[in-house]
Amino acid sequence: MSDLNQRIEAMYQGDRRGAWLFVLALWVTIIFVLVMSWPYIPDTGVRVVVLIAAVALLIFNTASVSAMLRHYAEDKKFIYSLDIKHLDEMRKGR
Repeated sequence: MSDLNQRIEAMYQGDRRGAWLFVLALWVTIIFVLVMSWPYIPDTGVRVVVLIAAVALLIFNTASVSAMLRHYAEDKKFIYSLDIKHLDEMRKGR
């Protein structure tokens, strides 16, 4: 049973790392787009709207990934034990 728990934890940590890398990539991309497009937005009102939209996008996506990871942590035994079971069956079938 300890081996199963170790495999579950390894899969969870991998998913967690990947999710945060995607969030980091989103932040870098949005900030890059803002910086590169900022000089081409002549109207101050439009700049404010673009900035608010970018901040909202980053906050809501970061919060949703954080909530998803909390849910995964709570149910990781159920979620990943099914994945491991199916992966083991696929390996036996080869």
